[in-house]
Amino acid sequence: MPSPPSSVDGFVREFLLNLNFDRGVALSASNVNDRYFALAYTVRDYLMARWLEDQRRQKATQAKGVCYLSAEYLLGRQLDNNLLASRLTDIATEAMEACGIDIEDLRAQEIEPGLGNGGLGRLAACFIDSLATMSVPSIGYGIRYEYGIFRQTFVDGQQVEQPDTWLELGSPWEFPHPESAQTIAFGGHTETYDDEGVERVRWVPAWNVKAVPYNYMVPGYHNGRVNTLRLWRAVATNAFDLRIFNSGDYEEAVRAQTFAENISKVLYPEDSTPQGKELRLQQQYFFSAASIADFLDNMLSEDYDLHALPDRVIFQLNDTHPVIAVPELMRVLVDEKKLEWDAAWTITRQCFAYTCHTLMPEALEVWSVDLIERLLPRHMQIIYRINEEFLGEVRETFGDDEMRIRNMSIIGEHPSRSVRMAYLATVAGAKVNGVAELQSELLRTKVLPDFDEFYPGKFTNVTNGVTPRRFIRLANPSLADLISEAVGAGWTVDLERLRGLEPFAEDPEFRAQFAAVKAGNKRALDKVLFQRDGFRVDDTHMLDVMVKRLHEYKRQLLKVLHIVTEYEGIVSGRVEASAVQPRTFIFGAKAAPGYAMAKRIIHLINAVGSVVNNDPRVEGRLKVLFPPNYNVTLAERVIPAADLSEQISLAGKEASGTGNMKFALNGALTIGTDDGANVEIRELVGDDNFFLFGMSEPEVEALWAKGYRPADVYQSDETLRRTIDLIASGTFSDGDRSVFEPIVSNLLYEDRFMVLADYASYIAEQKKVDAAYQDQDAWTRSAILNVARTGFFSSDRSMRDYIDRIWHTPPVY
Repeated sequence: MPSPPSSVDGFVREFLLNLNFDRGVALSASNVNDRYFALAYTVRDYLMARWLEDQRRQKATQAKGVCYLSAEYLLGRQLDNNLLASRLTDIATEAMEACGIDIEDLRAQEIEPGLGNGGLGRLAACFIDSLATMSVPSIGYGIRYEYGIFRQTFVDGQQVEQPDTWLELGSPWEFPHPESAQTIAFGGHTETYDDEGVERVRWVPAWNVKAVPYNYMVPGYHNGRVNTLRLWRAVATNAFDLRIFNSGDYEEAVRAQTFAENISKVLYPEDSTPQGKELRLQQQYFFSAASIADFLDNMLSEDYDLHALPDRVIFQLNDTHPVIAVPELMRVLVDEKKLEWDAAWTITRQCFAYTCHTLMPEALEVWSVDLIERLLPRHMQIIYRINEEFLGEVRETFGDDEMRIRNMSIIGEHPSRSVRMAYLATVAGAKVNGVAELQSELLRTKVLPDFDEFYPGKFTNVTNGVTPRRFIRLANPSLADLISEAVGAGWTVDLERLRGLEPFAEDPEFRAQFAAVKAGNKRALDKVLFQRDGFRVDDTHMLDVMVKRLHEYKRQLLKVLHIVTEYEGIVSGRVEASAVQPRTFIFGAKAAPGYAMAKRIIHLINAVGSVVNNDPRVEGRLKVLFPPNYNVTLAERVIPAADLSEQISLAGKEASGTGNMKFALNGALTIGTDDGANVEIRELVGDDNFFLFGMSEPEVEALWAKGYRPADVYQSDETLRRTIDLIASGTFSDGDRSVFEPIVSNLLYEDRFMVLADYASYIAEQKKVDAAYQDQDAWTRSAILNVARTGFFSSDRSMRDYIDRIWHTPPVY
């Protein structure tokens, strides 16, 4: 990488050249978008030479690398991250000042890439950042979604999905390479043929699309390393039929283009219809096949011996979305490269590893056999053979235990014949890992116990982590400076150095500085939310935050019951308003478009907020804010300002979480169940610095086995009864009892995620939160200890665990 310019003048010259020759405008005639692009191009220039060199060297050295296959990459804005990584932040700021430009205006112009939804995509972005920072050769592969998931808006408190037009003004960070497109086939049939006395199979597709790569730079932090994120866009192989166009049928003339481009249009298309299911499978195969082909075609020497492929690459499957890559690699090796089946299977089983991010059965993807046979007929044949041989091995080990064999079959029979993608990944993967100690244990013992018994040693744990560059250095610069003053700057790449902060928790002056940082972050959030949504944040309030994907198991509904309980206590006169700790509750969440109950819960949160925020009886005590379209950019403002982190899923349901880590690292205390990585956070920070409530996972299982009756809980708890009755009465729906009746009925008669069972414990623990917050000095001490003791949750440490336990891919300097 070229050294940063020795002078601000040098940077200004390059900026003006990019403005003139790449944007085609003079400074005096430029608009903010021109200036943002010119600045981005200037930063790119300082990364470019090393990026090209790293690509060349990775191919030339043939060192083993990681291909990370993920349907999501929630990157956040790129400008600040690339400035930070390339040591250009100060020079760029001064250069823009010299040009009469406020760099904050250029930062605000950037729209973050709409390439993810939540934790899965944010984790993938953290991981590729860490791999670059650790000088490990890697390529992240995914899809270049034109519209991402959706832009969330609220109409009358209800979620409305709008297209996320993140590419409307272009992206200066991507490099399209149509000349390197891969052709991806679908449909058709298979046929056998004789290949010099060997019977082989060929796939005769019915149609195909082109996968065009768009490359993004992934710079390491201050080390000169620049890895690659390669995202695929779908385009038609024959996009335009001039003959049909000239006949006047303009729509038909571009039908192929429209059909192909649907594949990379949106993240997670609504799959409640057969067409939606088919499009999702098309997406998954599209990017998996393109990625496999890209690596084999472009990263291996022409005479490479494919039997040594496991020495060259590990394909990490980030959840089940890319698991179709397993039969795709087998197809390529057997049908195209003409390897024998057994040799190809030996190679494949060493080239894949699988990360399971869930314990929810419905999140372990299955695809109907009929759909795969229609869309990918050769792959279904390969899956049949993999399953047949696997079940033969199972019989050799366990005998003719037909129940066990049915339970372990990759192809399930009920309720309809379908391929269990998690099972396929487990059979094919060299390793299978969970993402927190508890989840990994439950994955082995509850979700896939037969496989753990059959494959001793295959299952392992890699607890998730987050990048401190994005989520402390960039998101919380005041705290980052305070940490550096205390323990030195090295913590940015060695987060365990945060342990050096522990003695400072006993220093009154440091506690005052830490509290001042938190107050300043609240004021900064107030400014952002006021400009963005018209919301105000009082920096004297406790900031109680719950931001995550809206799902019933995450139990945003339990948080709402707490707010309604507080509200009901004041307005009924049972509780003096002055006795209630002032709190601002902040939610951030999107619900999947077809997830009706999740969308009702969003409506309820907004409805409760509307009533609470406009009731003078609770003014200055309770406030509920739900800014729409929560994303990484907003997270970087909300997380540093938070006092209390809500991590309240039902024990045994959350895989890990990464928001819990970000909050703790930024000095928020956690209230949570013993679930996911909460378990490890509590063990590290200590019981005195964590608010634990609710049942443990064994207690949850025991209550289900005993027979859980939520209506009985409702009848036996007067406070809970008043809270639910207030919702049912229409208080938050203009007197219309029917609006939230589905939520109330679900709580009373189903309550699959045991909101009512944990309610009393949660309310009791929230009272402890109130009491603790009264002693601000003690609270600040606990907040400092949370920061000091959570350095374990760096994505750099996660990457070291993957390297040591799964990948065996040493750094290449």
